[in-house]
Amino acid sequence: MRCDKCGKEAVLYQEYSGQHLCQQHFVGDMETKAKRAIRTHHWLSPGDHIAVGLSGDAATSTLLFFLKRLTAQRRDIRISAITVDEGIAGFRDPVRAERMATSLGVTCIRGSFAEMYGHTIDEISCEKGAAQACEYCRVLHRHLLERLARAHGVTKLAVGTSLDDGAEECLKEFLCGNVEQIILSRPPVAGRVPVIQPFIDVPATEIQIYAAMHTNAPAPVTCPYAAAGIDSDVHTALDEYTLNHPGTKHALVNLREHLSGAGCTAAGTIPTCPRYGELGTEPGACRSCGIIDEYVRGSAP
Repeated sequence: MRCDKCGKEAVLYQEYSGQHLCQQHFVGDMETKAKRAIRTHHWLSPGDHIAVGLSGDAATSTLLFFLKRLTAQRRDIRISAITVDEGIAGFRDPVRAERMATSLGVTCIRGSFAEMYGHTIDEISCEKGAAQACEYCRVLHRHLLERLARAHGVTKLAVGTSLDDGAEECLKEFLCGNVEQIILSRPPVAGRVPVIQPFIDVPATEIQIYAAMHTNAPAPVTCPYAAAGIDSDVHTALDEYTLNHPGTKHALVNLREHLSGAGCTAAGTIPTCPRYGELGTEPGACRSCGIIDEYVRGSAP
């Protein structure tokens, strides 16, 4: 295959665009998508201290590399990394993630479930059952990232959400009938650190190719507690449908952006948790509040 832009050997064929791209044009295309998302959402401001939630996988390692390179000439913006050890035997190596941050000259902030909650996810799984472990991990991981970010003066948390992640979440909300999660924008929650998603328009496969070029991130590994049920079904169904309709994931993410930007807000229309911004719940009654209060008894978020 030859690059459609310059004739050099191609490293990728983008089915959704119909283009063959060489390494140079592929890197340029991907970085353009990320920069456009940052500009569109105003995710970069003078004086920012941006922390990447670094798990050591391809998405977060690539995000740290990209943001560090993007801001290399900006003395007014600081990039850090936050690593969280959930305590899942044989799944992630937090030391490897820390080495990745060190290799880029980035300060690494460390945290662990064992230190913060007195329990690892493996232990929580034994108590609650493997079926609930994924939800507990997601909520507690987000909570710990938030705590560490605020404690170190972080102004924005960067996460490695890909186009695939955004499309799957959008489709899942429609299938579950949670349309308000898409069409209603959540009012800002006082004291929360804003979350940014620079790779929201970049397919997961392209992130992995970029990672192979620029980082030593390991091959993808499935978490032993990865949610089954509808999450797994949506992932499989969407991937299969996209084989014949390559633009589907872009369409879903664009639809969500369009609907959530239509001017509708949850404030004054339905109950919203003031601690975590969950829609449709009274203060203190949302699922996240219940999980966090169970392991951080009596403490503020």
